[in-house]
Amino acid sequence: MTRRPIRLAVDIGGTFVDAMELDTRTNRVRFRKASTTPARPADGVLAAIEALGTDLAEVELFTHGTTLGLNAVLERRGGRTGIITNEGFRDIFLIGRGNVPSDHMYDFQYQRPPSLVQRRFTAGVRGRLDHRGRVVEELDPESVRAAARTLVVDQQVTSIAICFLHSFLDPTHEREAARLIREEFPEVSLSLSTDIVREYREYERTSTTVLEAYIRPIFERYVDELESGLAERGFTGQFLIMRSGGGSMTSAVAKTSPTHTVLSGPAGGIVGAAYLASELGRERLLTFDIGGTSLDACVIESGTAVAAYEAQLEHFPLLIPTYDIRTIGAGGGSIAWLDRGLLKVGPQSAGADPGPVCYGRGGTRPTVTDAAVVLGYMDPDRFLAGTMGLHDQAARAAIDEQLAQPLGRDATSAAAGVFDVLLARTVGAVRQITVERGHDPRHFSLLAFGGAGPLLAPLLAREMGIGEVVVPFAPSGFSAWGMLSADIVNDFSRTVMAGLDEVGLDELEELFKAVEAEAVASLVEQGVPADQAVLERQFEVRYLGQEHSLMVTVGSTLDRDAVRGAFDEVHRARYGHTMDNPLQLLNLRVRGIGRTTRPELGTHPRGDGDPSRALLTHRDAYDFGSRAVVPFAVYDRAALEPGDTFSGPALVDEGTSTTVVPSGQRVTVDEHRYLLVTLEESA
Repeated sequence: MTRRPIRLAVDIGGTFVDAMELDTRTNRVRFRKASTTPARPADGVLAAIEALGTDLAEVELFTHGTTLGLNAVLERRGGRTGIITNEGFRDIFLIGRGNVPSDHMYDFQYQRPPSLVQRRFTAGVRGRLDHRGRVVEELDPESVRAAARTLVVDQQVTSIAICFLHSFLDPTHEREAARLIREEFPEVSLSLSTDIVREYREYERTSTTVLEAYIRPIFERYVDELESGLAERGFTGQFLIMRSGGGSMTSAVAKTSPTHTVLSGPAGGIVGAAYLASELGRERLLTFDIGGTSLDACVIESGTAVAAYEAQLEHFPLLIPTYDIRTIGAGGGSIAWLDRGLLKVGPQSAGADPGPVCYGRGGTRPTVTDAAVVLGYMDPDRFLAGTMGLHDQAARAAIDEQLAQPLGRDATSAAAGVFDVLLARTVGAVRQITVERGHDPRHFSLLAFGGAGPLLAPLLAREMGIGEVVVPFAPSGFSAWGMLSADIVNDFSRTVMAGLDEVGLDELEELFKAVEAEAVASLVEQGVPADQAVLERQFEVRYLGQEHSLMVTVGSTLDRDAVRGAFDEVHRARYGHTMDNPLQLLNLRVRGIGRTTRPELGTHPRGDGDPSRALLTHRDAYDFGSRAVVPFAVYDRAALEPGDTFSGPALVDEGTSTTVVPSGQRVTVDEHRYLLVTLEESA
């Protein structure tokens, strides 16, 4: 069979859909955007592919990042979900934990948002395991059937989450309950906690299962609709969907594990950034991704992104592998507004419909994008390579009427204030993942991507003392580019809950091998040959009596002293000290990886060092270096060559994004035609 030469990646954002095509014969990359279509998200994906003009019959691999599951929870559009658990414990999910979110710490009237599941949609059944996984009471089949009839017939639920106490030690009761329910109600979607995560903590495991059940019906419909649309256009290749914790999975696996996709959009950018860090020789890299609705930041060290194994979706915990990303509701579409005379930015967003005022689609409230237009950073005639004109006067009028006049300022200074507020929020998010984790941001490079990332990154670098900003090719589509380099990945875990010095190494080795067998089977199911599966082992470890744990990577041979030494090293880096206390193993984890070929970073010959060939014009814009409107040199990025250097104030326009370089900073074009923004020596 002839190998098809094209690989395609599509990322859905809050405002635009980004499509990236890689021709493996020439390593040539093409990129196009289309508007996000919230009502029918598959339409936006297909529109972006049509804008590229890709022949889908030539596509070998299609990788997709989507926020559909996330949006289904945020917008309460999931399936009608019920819970079946042990008798007497039907309120585990409704009660949850007693902690209050940090941003409501002193709000004595705080009330949790409404639950995804009402109490009448919960049912308890007879049957029980103890804390060691031993059967205390056998599962009663009739009580399971009765609970299912109550939920499906009386309450009309379409999806059921099954989560029993201590079932992570023995999934037999959950699987038997599922079998009984399928016999009577084969059309109902079932989610079993032990199919999703085999870890302790009943509330967190129940929450993860409920979210899975809530998302699954709408996610399955979406994937089926997209698969059908692709097939109608001639696609017969492999369809992969990005995972929140990096890597990808086949669409068939994704339909059975949709919770692993809820943060898949940002994950594409992290995967690409980790690959880029290795290729560019940047040991420490901070990702800085600003899209239409949010700002995401993550730490990458030695080519590896910092990972976490619990996420938060609204106030619901999710026991899924994910990147340790700090997200704030501040993007290009974030609305600027006044709160009792104080200027605020976000978290509300104009989204894709109607969008910012300057889009001319009916938006009336000023956004970050409108502020960028007023400040002179965006050419109304060249936006999206000239395919979409901007209404600059409407943007100025909105900022003047809603922000400037109430504040007693002019429109330009009010727009600059929007950027000041956004920058202050950004500094806080970056400090959370650097300074608060024992990292000095001055020792990192900052990778700017997303449509608005290059607008703000040089300002953030100056504010935090970061020495270098790296702006990759097509930064607004970088997350889609990162998906082109995503491996096929699946994660598995087991709870150990034993002292390091108490548990037998042979017992741990047997458990690792059992979990590794699951990982290999999962990869084989997704088309990865068993002999090509890469397996990574980790322990989740803490001092005995501590609440928080740290991840420790272990080799193929288990050694207590090596585990202790690795934990001490990680603990010292995070907290600045170690202790002699005994260590406790919480969970062991195995990541199964099926490697894919990555796109090569093309290199280009050095030019003459004179950027004047790329100079388009000069345009007045606001310079944060001098806090004044001054002439900016405007360069066409496509015409810049390796070796070119120039100083700010300058704008680098590439149609889909603009890099803003204030005075006191300098740009150098490297061999990959990436922009490196650094401080001038005099500054």
